[in-house]
Amino acid sequence: MIEAVIWDFGGVLTTSPFEAFTRFETERSLPADIIRRTNAANHLENAWAKFERAEVDIETFDALFAAESLALGAEVRGRDVLPLLQGDLRPEMVEALKRINAKFKTGCITNNLPANAIGSQSGRTLYVAEVMALFDHVIESAKIGLRKPDPRIYRMMVDALKVDPNNCVYLDDLGVNLKPAREMGMTTIKVVSADQAISELESATGLVLR
Repeated sequence: MIEAVIWDFGGVLTTSPFEAFTRFETERSLPADIIRRTNAANHLENAWAKFERAEVDIETFDALFAAESLALGAEVRGRDVLPLLQGDLRPEMVEALKRINAKFKTGCITNNLPANAIGSQSGRTLYVAEVMALFDHVIESAKIGLRKPDPRIYRMMVDALKVDPNNCVYLDDLGVNLKPAREMGMTTIKVVSADQAISELESATGLVLR
């Protein structure tokens, strides 16, 4: 019996930033996947992790990311990566969220950056705020100093929603973030595309989501 559906934000309700990373690297003749490899190396304590927990400011993040990427083959400034993160909202996923929200509890666990790190786009910001308002509870890494895949952040969500993790579905586009949720007993969905994710969500919830 499903009680709640818990969502990641970037790469789930929005398009993946990985495409933007690839374009950036190609345009600048950088080694393939240098940004993703930098993000993945020492992923619990690297520049990215510290910035998403709001442990460092943007200047420190910029310098740390540059040093970490250089160690992997080419310097990429952290400031240059931040604008690549703004994916486009997937309207079909937002529609699925609305339908699920009418039947089940909903939560969002997002590894995000300190406010104004990317710079605002007023129209998009308003739209994102409307989507975020659909959730019963939202946990943002930069506000609590904790980020996925730390198991504590998932426990905080199920406690806030007052649900049994065995009765939850969790969606994320990164396998490393799905593992702790699965170990807690949640049904997990790795989001590769909106169509695939919605099909799996329909199977898990028994709802028609499109």
